[in-house]
Amino acid sequence: MGGSGGGERTPEGSEEQQKRSEIYTYEAPWHIYAMNWSVRRDKKYRLAIASLLEQYPNRVEIVQLDDSTGEIRSDPALSFEHPYPPTKTMFVPDRDCIRPDLLATSADFLRLWRISSDDEGGGGDDDRKHNSSSKSPSSSRVELRSLLNGNRNSEFCGPLTSFDWNEAEPRRVGTSSIDTTCTIWDIEREAVDTQLIAHDKEVYDIAWGGVGVFASVSADGSVRVFDLRDKEHSTIIYESADPPDTPLVRLGWNKQDPRYMATIIMDSAKVVVLDIRFPTLPVVELHRHQASVNAIAWAPHSSCHICTAGDDSQALIWDLSSMGSASGGGQQAQAAAEGDLDPILAYTAGAEIEQLQWSSTQPDWVAIAFSTKLQILRV
Repeated sequence: MGGSGGGERTPEGSEEQQKRSEIYTYEAPWHIYAMNWSVRRDKKYRLAIASLLEQYPNRVEIVQLDDSTGEIRSDPALSFEHPYPPTKTMFVPDRDCIRPDLLATSADFLRLWRISSDDEGGGGDDDRKHNSSSKSPSSSRVELRSLLNGNRNSEFCGPLTSFDWNEAEPRRVGTSSIDTTCTIWDIEREAVDTQLIAHDKEVYDIAWGGVGVFASVSADGSVRVFDLRDKEHSTIIYESADPPDTPLVRLGWNKQDPRYMATIIMDSAKVVVLDIRFPTLPVVELHRHQASVNAIAWAPHSSCHICTAGDDSQALIWDLSSMGSASGGGQQAQAAAEGDLDPILAYTAGAEIEQLQWSSTQPDWVAIAFSTKLQILRV
């Protein structure tokens, strides 16, 4: 990921630099929106991507980098039709491969898809022979396992804007909806654990911060934290102020240090980093994007690094290590709080970056999606 310590934004650079940076590109037959890394140890460099087509039938593909050839390949057996464009897709957080290989998507409903391959013992002898002699996944398949509708009173539903899978308790998935609710599902029972009116307007994103704690952001301009042990109350961590009630569209909770979360303001080039111990005031503001920010991802292996990407075609990595001393008031912390922080790495893509994911199992790889391209970058 070309860049410099001073945070200068650098272009992709020479072929030699590209080789050193290790950038792999996959071109999809459609505009990519939803995208996510697989978590399983046995499925390295595997991602799911989904289309953004203005029609009912959309597509999901599961692709994988073959690191011996440097080619990202799609397996036609793992490409499937999806109703409406998925707003998000996510693999089951199961690094140790204990659970079934599941992929979730959100659109009109929450859907769980089971990815099967013959090494699980699902196919015939001929298929197994074929699979044992090569790495070919041609006998794999994807099947719809569950369709979860949180609107008990009607077959219609408020479309889902996002969801998050609870890493600490993977039977729990939380969804956010334009109908102002968040719904917590027990996917093993295929039943609603909890449904609550989370905000005054549409809820745009949801993130888990622990087994029973989640946060959400909304068109009402607030970040709210909920504890499932006390469903009647929520804590407002931040409210957008410039202008007031500007919608907040994305939320990232720092898995390595759950005191911190980051949010994106609609149509804003600014990223706001919050410390939940000090509500209302951002601990850091990131101001180096030149156009609206679309995506944020905390580093899965470091508590003080975050990647941001936006309509300026830039993916920026930031070191927020001065953040912890913000309450102490050091010069560096003061600069960070006032938005004077520079990124430590920068990458310029070929178009506006709409999606960004940092691999939790291979933390030196970040994936971005722009237009019809998926790129994975070594950072």
